[in-house]
Amino acid sequence: MVTVSAKIRESSASLVPEAELIACPQCDALYHAVPPRPGERALCTRCHTVLIQPRKGAGLRVIALAVSVMILMLGATFFPFLQVRVAGLHNASSVFDAALAFVDGPMVALSVAVAALIVLIPVLRAFLVVYVLAPVVFDRSPWPGAIAAFRLSETLKPWSMAEIFVIGVAVALVKISDLARVDYGPAFWMFAALVVVITIQDGYMCRWSIWKSLDKEARK
Repeated sequence: MVTVSAKIRESSASLVPEAELIACPQCDALYHAVPPRPGERALCTRCHTVLIQPRKGAGLRVIALAVSVMILMLGATFFPFLQVRVAGLHNASSVFDAALAFVDGPMVALSVAVAALIVLIPVLRAFLVVYVLAPVVFDRSPWPGAIAAFRLSETLKPWSMAEIFVIGVAVALVKISDLARVDYGPAFWMFAALVVVITIQDGYMCRWSIWKSLDKEARK
């Protein structure tokens, strides 16, 4: 893939129509967006963040990956995550069990936060992506509230913490490995696959292209 920075020009907001501007999400540099040719991508010249990266057939791939996220998350929530064996005793637990661990006590807010950040928000984001992209991919008018749905999906992105959960579990396993035998359940591997799928999905998604498609339909 060819990487180009000349496809976008840093410009003054007063000289370029607002609809043709794009801001770098990392350093806030403002550019006049010019769509790159197929196989190219537009980078921020200041911090080299990818701003525009259209790919042929990317929308359908993103939808497939979003559906995969929902399926994997469903299994990862209810299947056994870990099984701990020590002194002849063993106990298996799922993410759902962990979320309910504090539901009867004063730390119910923690239980709700665990369920939301690890399970509900990633699933909601995947559902919103499918809701927004499905009509666009099949050349139909966006469904009602598509713009608000995609904006909500992007707003929730920092709060989708399935990846952070996997890292936290890895750190915890290192600490308890000397005290007990730990066996990985199917949900552990589903979460590992989930992290990979989410990363690939974000790589395929060109947010600028999605916004332009939604805005074009909204102006009709």
